[in-house]
Amino acid sequence: MSLLDDTRALLDRAVAETRDARLARARGRLDEPLRVAIAGKLKAGKSTLLNALIGEELAPTDAGECTRVVTWYADGPAYAVTSYLTDGNAEARPFTRRDGAVRIDLGRPSFQVERLEVRVPSARLRRHTLIDTPGIESLSADVSARTTAFLEDEGEHATQTDAVIYLLRHLHGGDVRFLEAFHGDDGAGTPVNTIGVLSRADEIGGCRLDAMTAAERVAGRYAIDERLRRLCPVVVPVAGLLGAAGATLREGEFRVLAQVAALPMDDIVELLLTADRFAASGDERRRLVTRLGLFGVRLGTRLIREGEVTDAAGLAAALTESSGIGRLREVLRTHIEGRADVLKARSALAALDDCLPPDSPLRAEAERIRAGAHEFVELRLLHQLRSGRLPVADDRRAELDRLLGGSGSTPQERLGVPADEIMAAAVAAQARWQRLAEHPLTARGTKAAARAAARTCEGILAAQNQQG
Repeated sequence: MSLLDDTRALLDRAVAETRDARLARARGRLDEPLRVAIAGKLKAGKSTLLNALIGEELAPTDAGECTRVVTWYADGPAYAVTSYLTDGNAEARPFTRRDGAVRIDLGRPSFQVERLEVRVPSARLRRHTLIDTPGIESLSADVSARTTAFLEDEGEHATQTDAVIYLLRHLHGGDVRFLEAFHGDDGAGTPVNTIGVLSRADEIGGCRLDAMTAAERVAGRYAIDERLRRLCPVVVPVAGLLGAAGATLREGEFRVLAQVAALPMDDIVELLLTADRFAASGDERRRLVTRLGLFGVRLGTRLIREGEVTDAAGLAAALTESSGIGRLREVLRTHIEGRADVLKARSALAALDDCLPPDSPLRAEAERIRAGAHEFVELRLLHQLRSGRLPVADDRRAELDRLLGGSGSTPQERLGVPADEIMAAAVAAQARWQRLAEHPLTARGTKAAARAAARTCEGILAAQNQQG
């Protein structure tokens, strides 16, 4: 059986023997979409990024009462909002749509609400439920504590989320401290379930037309920062405002930009000098710069003026492409969705640890699954490799990272070759890592990693033979 099948069977036994509602919920999670939380400091752009990922303006981006509550956005047959209260009760809540965003009437103070659940008919939310969290290091200690309590027990303890997108603007100690708490102080946490986003990336370069290029350079520096890489192995620059606007651009907004693009160049330069100057030139322009940001207005004006786009659909596609949201979706696919089974199993087994006594045979069985599942071996080794605790020569480090799933879980991504070269590449890699594992001078830690890499290749070959 597969790792997920083994975990399902064990959870079924545990639920039958204990009747524990917590374990029943953990069992149910195995058949649900992955849960991906979006976290970061206040005003990092979490709600805007969530809207861009879904492709719909759902989450309110202003500082309303609901932004103080953890809010889940999940697929459903129709729009619906449920409020889960701190006293254990749940109630449906009325809501309205204002400028696209779901405005919820809590009906009570926010501290009495544990979480909100917004159901939305969405193909993207069928792949993963997105969870919007209050800002870390908020002016309100209680608001910050909600997010910390929701996320920081990640690692070997049960948590309500399987993965995290963490928004960075300017990296400093607070970000590192949060990520360390998220993965556990002992370093045993698994950083492959964390994606870093350099948020509001268009502002890094002063909203100039080359701002995203500048953001790419900054993200590249973060990606090689040893301390951050250990906690967050990939950082993607994203202009969330641009991504959200690209998904929901209106025909009238294109016309406003086209009017600006038709002005003499000197007038355009003067008008686009600052966001305030552009906003002061009329209500339509004020709304436009609020939606697109100054970078988006500048970029859209240039694209229209130079004839690269001629209608709203073309402009929407260009804005989306420039925003970096497509790259983030691809990273989500390869780094998170591609590991869905192992991340779900990991959360479920952690729930067993939390709910059962230490001498329970079921806990012993959970540990057997952890020790024997190759997927867990890969995760542990990948973390050790990236944290510098695995003694592997520099010329082998990149290949081992890729084989263990550091760049994605498909055979092509693990081997770094096209589909028609998988068999030959897997045979060569398996032999290469097996020789290293059997060499008498290979260090003990390296032997274990080499054996795991060889087994990964054997699994790829077996799967290819079954397909063929």
